[in-house]
Amino acid sequence: MKIRIKGNSLRYRLTQSDVKHFVTEGYIEETTNFGNRVFTYALQRSIDDQLDAEFNGDKITLFMPCVLAGQWYNTDIIGFEHHTPTLYLLVEKDFVCLDNTLEDQSDNYPNPNMVC
Repeated sequence: MKIRIKGNSLRYRLTQSDVKHFVTEGYIEETTNFGNRVFTYALQRSIDDQLDAEFNGDKITLFMPCVLAGQWYNTDIIGFEHHTPTLYLLVEKDFVCLDNTLEDQSDNYPNPNMVC
């Protein structure tokens, strides 16, 4: 799972195994160790009807409604977005990049733009 933050925009990108784990378990998180503190970002299933997020301590949690999570795994749905009063939230499947990158992409979804 990767996170991108720009201004008031929060974007999570999940590999195939991340999505499978999330749909099965209802929760997935990643951590970044800064030495004296650990930053955590997580995706959690919720009973709400829209994506939502909270920042508490050193952790960002993006909440995805159960209904959306259930639609996501075995479909061509790329992701979901929602505008809260203060944030733009996006959670999506991570595709293989079309340009050269050193990042391991073996678990990413096939990029639909690779097909002629």
